[in-house]
Amino acid sequence: MAAPSPAYVSDVVASGVARPSKHDSRRDQLAESALVTLGEQGYARTSLRDIAQRSPFSHGVVHYYFSSKEELIIYCVRYYKRTCVTRYDEVVDNATSASGLREAFADKLAETIREEGPMHQLWYDLRNQSMFEPALRDVILDIDGQLEQMVWRVVTRYAELADLDPAVDPTSCYGMLDGLFHQALLAWAAGPADAREEVLEVFSDRVDTLMPTLLHH
Repeated sequence: MAAPSPAYVSDVVASGVARPSKHDSRRDQLAESALVTLGEQGYARTSLRDIAQRSPFSHGVVHYYFSSKEELIIYCVRYYKRTCVTRYDEVVDNATSASGLREAFADKLAETIREEGPMHQLWYDLRNQSMFEPALRDVILDIDGQLEQMVWRVVTRYAELADLDPAVDPTSCYGMLDGLFHQALLAWAAGPADAREEVLEVFSDRVDTLMPTLLHH
């Protein structure tokens, strides 16, 4: 393992906290730019050159920081999901009733499709690709596990507020909610643009209906 640079050590000593290096900051910038292109074109249709052409960075710069498309995509997925896997923590923390949590969770799920639909499309694209691309499997399985834990935090808090116990295991619970989310995302992305809000309303209602069935009554 390479030793940290003197400048990096000085930052740690001065602040007590390691600051992101310029190298990591540039990689984050590249990831943000790449995610836009990947979300629009998908995994199979996007190359490093495509990413460079649709970003402020040259192909040489992109290749300097990422040796392959797979390395860049793995970094992109981790970068994006850093915030995604904690997205619903605020919903859990602010909930004071089971019905309130159920409604807020359903609304938040719909909101993420509305505001970040292409990013979710990319996630499902990469999850499918990981069955055929060994380089993607570890990161996809890791993040899928984090998403399962995120959903389980919501459900266990919902059960606590309802003074009931969960009726399903974490994996089954995640599978059911993820299935509804995927169906809604597909209808939102592939259907008429003027019907998108109706798709999200139906999705919210389905989540609201499903949640009570996840608990023992």
